[in-house]
Formats: sequence, C-alpha cells, structure tokens
Amino acid sequence: MNKFLILITFIAVSFFACNTQKEGSTGMQALKVSENGRYLVTADGEPFFWLGDTGWLLFNKLKREEADTYLEDRKKKGFNVIQVMVLHDVPNSVNVYGDSALVNLDVSKPDTTKGSSYTDSVQYDFWDHIDYVIDKAAEKGIYMALVPVWGTNVKNGHVTQAQGKAYSEFLANRYKDRENIIWLNGGDIPGKDSIEVWKTIGSTIKEIDSVHLMTFHPRGRTASSEWFHNEAWLDFNMVQSGHRRYDQDTSAKETRHFGEDNWKFMEYDYKLSPVKPTIDGEPSYEGIPQGLHDTTEIRWTDKDVRRYGYWSVFAGAFGYTYGQNSVMQMHSAYDKGSAYGSKELWTSAINAPGASQMVHLKTLMLSRPFLERVPDQSLIADNGEKYERLIATRGKNYAFIYTYTGRNFTVNLGKIEGDKVKASWFNPRDGKTTEAGEFDNKGTKEFNPPGEKKDGNDWVLILDGK
Repeated sequence: MNKFLILITFIAVSFFACNTQKEGSTGMQALKVSENGRYLVTADGEPFFWLGDTGWLLFNKLKREEADTYLEDRKKKGFNVIQVMVLHDVPNSVNVYGDSALVNLDVSKPDTTKGSSYTDSVQYDFWDHIDYVIDKAAEKGIYMALVPVWGTNVKNGHVTQAQGKAYSEFLANRYKDRENIIWLNGGDIPGKDSIEVWKTIGSTIKEIDSVHLMTFHPRGRTASSEWFHNEAWLDFNMVQSGHRRYDQDTSAKETRHFGEDNWKFMEYDYKLSPVKPTIDGEPSYEGIPQGLHDTTEIRWTDKDVRRYGYWSVFAGAFGYTYGQNSVMQMHSAYDKGSAYGSKELWTSAINAPGASQMVHLKTLMLSRPFLERVPDQSLIADNGEKYERLIATRGKNYAFIYTYTGRNFTVNLGKIEGDKVKASWFNPRDGKTTEAGEFDNKGTKEFNPPGEKKDGNDWVLILDGK
C-alpha cells in the first residue's frame, strides 16, 4: 500500500472513530464503591471525595449560558457533584424556555421531539436541555446526581407504580451511557411514604443501568438506611440532617432523633451490615433561616456548614454536600417570589463564604491515604456535647481531630504508627496549616488551638506519625 492510500485509510478510520463515539462521552469514569465498602472510587480505583452542591432547580430555571456560568463557578470552587431535580413540579414541569417535560401531564409519557438534540436550535426540547447541562458538567469533571421526581409529587398521587416504572425505563435508557450520572431516588420524602413506588423506581433504573450508583434522598432528620439499606439498588446511604437547631428539633417522633448532631447519623450507618458508604446529602444550608420556615429567624452561616461538613466526614462519611438557600432554588430576577426568605439572586449567592471554604475539607481528606481512614473517638480524652463535641478520624500513621469552638482538649497518643508525632493546626476557613511541634507518641497531651474559644473558631489538629 502506498503512502497516499495509508494516509487516506488513517483519516477515514479516525473520522469513523470520532463520529461513532457516544454522544456525551468525555472520558469521565463511572464511580463505584471501594473494596472496603466505606468510600467511593473511580473505575480505576482512585479515591473520590464527594464534594456536592445542591443545585436542585438547575434544569428548570437556568438557560444554557446561565448553566455554564453556574457549573464553571462550582468547578473552580472544587465541587465535583451537583444534586439536581429532573421533575420538580408534576404535572406542570416546564423549563425556563417554556418546554414541557410531559405529554398530557402524564409522568409515563415524557415529551420528546423526534430527531432533536441540544445542537438543534429549532427542535430543542425539555430533555435536550437536560442533556446539554449533563454534558456540559461532564466537560468540567462534574457528576450529576439526578432525582428522577421530587418526593411530594409521589406523595400527592401524581406518580403511580406503573407510571413510575415507565418513566424510570425512559430515564435509565436515556442516561445509562452518560459517564457522569449518579441516581438519587426519592427527594425530601420519608421512604415509608409510597414505599412501593420508590422501590419500583429504584429497581427499574438499576435493572437497566447497573453501572451508575444509586441512593435515596430522604426527608429532614431521616436516613435512607431506615427503609432501603438492604435493597439491592441502594449502593450507598444518604442522610438529610436538616435545617433546625437544637432547641427547634422535632425529631423525637423519628426513628433516630439525633437533632443537630449529624455525626450521629454517620455513626449509626457506619455500624450497619452489610457495610455501605454514607453521606450527609442535605445539612443546614448557608443563608437559610434556622428552622427553615420562619423567615424572621437568624440564618445559618459559613461556620455552620463547615461544622456539619467536618463532623460528618470525620465520623465516617465518604464526602459532604453543601447547600446555599438562594442557589439551591436558583433565585432569579424574573422570579415573582422566593422560598425560605431568599432575597439574594443565585448569581451573587454562589460567592457565599462557605462555598469557597468547602474545598479545604476535600483537600485535607485527600492529602493523606483516604481509603484506610476510620473514625476513632478513642483519640479524644475529654469530649463534650453539642458544639463542644470533638470528632476524630485517623489512618495508619495520621490523625485528624476537629474542634468547632477552638477549646483546649486532651488527646490519647499512641493510636497511630510512629515513635514521634508531628502536630499542626489546619484552618478550615482558608486551608492553611501551621506547625505545632513534635513529641513522643505516647501518653496524653493537651492542645490549645489558636485564637479564643468561641463558636466558629474551628480547627483541625493534624497528627502525623514519624
């Protein structure tokens, strides 16, 4: 074969390969559960720390260019998962372009335009828009955690088992080949409410799409493990620790009345069999009223979302989901009103202090061997309650201890490998580390965090064995 024919053959093969690549393929790897059952890893086994954001109404309320802006901002701030609703309001699911999701308001009949795609400006429809956002997220290395239909719609009788099955088949077939998909069954609902519908949605999607991970997003102060821990379709557990402070708590009637102590949910799930990863998928949002519904109440701030993050992760969670009041609802200038007293537009609220601080938690956790990490409260000699609570985690030759108030505390040494221990203070507000000395790895030792004791003077004591 002469050089000309070789060149023509090479070009033809290359063209064919490029044009037969699946739409939406970006080289991202589907996630899986680690061998020890505690964490998530990529397909090639690399540790994956879930740093999520609740962009619940992203598909419904943002135009293409706005979605680009939001996703790029979250990428730059270190987020790698966006939790989002597919159908928010059944039967009237309509996006910002006026495109309807359903035919005749029937969940079992998605309204798709034959032959259309998001590259077609003429026949562009509701589902094409979702395709566009999912693929744009993939370009930025972001996974999309999809809630098929928000829980209240099922509770209100708008989704039967038969409709749920047909709709789930559509979703699974449409998105099973996208690399950056995670499934969040449920949607702010107790699993016991319409449980057979949730089981149908979960098992139907999993039967078609066995590759992508799935969990259940529950109601506030509850956990997916209460109803679905042993379901084959549930790969990991999710908690919604909720938006109430200690004196507002109403969880006494719940199976697990842990109040504001979200770390207790992690401890509970961590002990379950079979072993499954767990995460707080909705703690108190930054900028939302404490207690949620009374808009005259004080608001949760960056120090609160930090506390929930470090508490839950150190107690055994594989990651953390942040939320901001105006961002989660994509509060826009054309809205006639807002939920939960939001007065700030999402375009400004994406810069809330806590959003920029969450990446430091992710960076810290990935700075040491992640998959060997275990929660270990035996490191702490003098623990406290509520905001005085210290949470500790360690690997073979390192340990992290989190204090929310910056109070003095005593540590039991000898829990990690090494004759000596190097100590340092990690600042959750800016991610900077300050050395704090070196000493023998035995006995007990008192530590005095920088600054004065107060809520939000939070620090992580890092101990490295030598």
